[in-house]
Amino acid sequence: MLIGLVRDSVMQCFCHTCRAPGILPVVSRRSAPIKKNNKIRSKQPRLNKKVKFITTEIRCQEKSRGGLSYEVILAEPAPNVPVPKRPVTPGKNVSVEEIEQKLKAAEERRISLEARKMAEISIKLAKVEEATRKKDEITNEFITQTKEQLETKMEHHVEKREAIISDMKEKLKIHAQEIEKTRETLEQQKAYEQKAIEEKLKTAQALRDENIKKMLDRLKEHERRAEVVRQNKAQTQDIDGLQNLIASSG
Repeated sequence: MLIGLVRDSVMQCFCHTCRAPGILPVVSRRSAPIKKNNKIRSKQPRLNKKVKFITTEIRCQEKSRGGLSYEVILAEPAPNVPVPKRPVTPGKNVSVEEIEQKLKAAEERRISLEARKMAEISIKLAKVEEATRKKDEITNEFITQTKEQLETKMEHHVEKREAIISDMKEKLKIHAQEIEKTRETLEQQKAYEQKAIEEKLKTAQALRDENIKKMLDRLKEHERRAEVVRQNKAQTQDIDGLQNLIASSG
C-alpha cells in the first residue's frame, strides 16, 4: 500500500520537458508551501522514447506525531533505449476468386445492412403511425367529450333560458293584471270624482240661480219702495203747493 502511494506521488523533473523523474524531496504535512518559480524556462524537444523507472530504495521517517514523510530514491534514466518496431507483414497474393468472394460478402453485408436499416425504418414508421393513431384517437375522444359537454351545457342553458323567460312572462302577466286593476280603480275613482264634481256644479248652479232670484226680488222690492217714496214725495209737494197757494190767496 505504501509503495502504491509513493508511486502515485512520484513527481517529474523540474524542467517539465522530459519524462525522466528526479529525486523527490522530503515532504512533510506541516512544511511551508513551495513558492512558484516565475523564471522563464527554456523549451526542449520532447522525446517519444519510453523510459522504465525502477525503484531502488524507499525511506520512511516520522517527522511529527501521526505524520510520516517518504523519500524515494530512483535509478538514473537509461540513455539510448531501443524502441521496439512493429514487424512488417509480408504481402499476400490475392486471387480473383477471393476478390469476388470478398465483393460478394461485402454485397451481402450491404444488403443485410440495408435490410436492417429498412426494418428499423419500418419499425420507426410503425411506431410513428401508432403514435399518430393514438394521437388521433385522443384528439377524437377529446373532441367528442368536448362536443358532449358543450351540448350538455347548451341544453342546460336553453332550459335555464326557457325557465327565465317563463318566469318573466308570469311576472309580466301578474304585473299586467295589477296594472289593469289599478286602471279600473282609477277609472272608478275618476267616475266617482266626476260625478261628485257634476253634483257640486249642479248644486252651485242651483245656489247661483237662487241667489240671482233673491237679488232680483230684492231689486224689485227696492224699486217698489222707491216708487212708493217717490209717490209720497210728490203728494207731499202737491200738498205743500196747495197750502202755499191758499196762504197767498188769504
